[in-house]
Amino acid sequence: MAQHQQISLPAKLINGGIAGMVGVTCVFPIDLAKTRLQNQRSGQQLYKNMIDCLIKTVKSEGYFGIYRGAAVNLTLVTPEKAIKLAANDFFRHQLSQDGTRLTVFKEMLAGCCAGMCQVIITTPMEMLKIQMQDAGRLVAQQRVMPSVVTTMKMGGTSAVLSRSYNTIHGPQVVRVSALQITKDLLRTKGIVGLYKGLGATLMRDIPFSVVYFPLFAHLHQLGQHSSEHPSVPFYWSFMSGCLAGSIAAVAVSPCDVVKTRLQSLKKGANEETYNGVVDCVRKIWRKEGPRAFLKGASCRALVIAPLFGIAQVVYFVGVGEFLLGYSPYNIYSA
Repeated sequence: MAQHQQISLPAKLINGGIAGMVGVTCVFPIDLAKTRLQNQRSGQQLYKNMIDCLIKTVKSEGYFGIYRGAAVNLTLVTPEKAIKLAANDFFRHQLSQDGTRLTVFKEMLAGCCAGMCQVIITTPMEMLKIQMQDAGRLVAQQRVMPSVVTTMKMGGTSAVLSRSYNTIHGPQVVRVSALQITKDLLRTKGIVGLYKGLGATLMRDIPFSVVYFPLFAHLHQLGQHSSEHPSVPFYWSFMSGCLAGSIAAVAVSPCDVVKTRLQSLKKGANEETYNGVVDCVRKIWRKEGPRAFLKGASCRALVIAPLFGIAQVVYFVGVGEFLLGYSPYNIYSA
């Protein structure tokens, strides 16, 4: 076990990067549905649920439409996940140098520090990804705008929007690259433009890490056979990551809704603009009610659970260590 703890930082970074890329590839369509569900307002629902969103996206944008924004995510998720996992490991090591077992408070403190470190990459990554993911929803809303106006005047329900979506054809989704969005933001707002919603990202990622890492550590420890043989099967690492990830994801879902709304640069018809976290929370609560803060919560749990399950398997199995020749690769124990 001591040998495993002394593995160098490059191996940890490789593990985090590989885990992030594999996980994102598997769950990205669900993440796209989450973003669109969170951004649609009450009374203007284009999508009933995750499945409805994915079906309509494929019909209107093709199969690759559900992977809009995946390229920027795959590019930046490597440093993002690597920083998150490696930082938590680093701070846990620093906090346990006195030789005593980590208390829950110290585990939460290590998770807090890891969450603060990752936002350097997370904020611009999410900023670019959200613009690309939400583009199809905005176009779909434009297609039904005549019916939206009529429905609002007559006091109709969102069911009318759902029917209109399939019957009215209009503008197509504009293919805008992440590079173009980045250039526009840098030209008009400077580097600050890429970090819009930083406060909301911190508000989401720090509590997530505070909940996730200690919970995962304790769940993972339950799979140990004995203190003399602390290794656990790879499937236990996966299940621990899934359970801890889904619980933490649902716990911070309201913060994720606020972050998504703040980072969406383009708004649909009759959609509110927000002047910061407090203003966003107040307007959502007043106009959409408390349930709006849980929009996309199930999608987020379905995204985060396998994402962190896969991440922990790669991390604890030691793919990076194997690639760097530090230790033998063993899929039966981590």
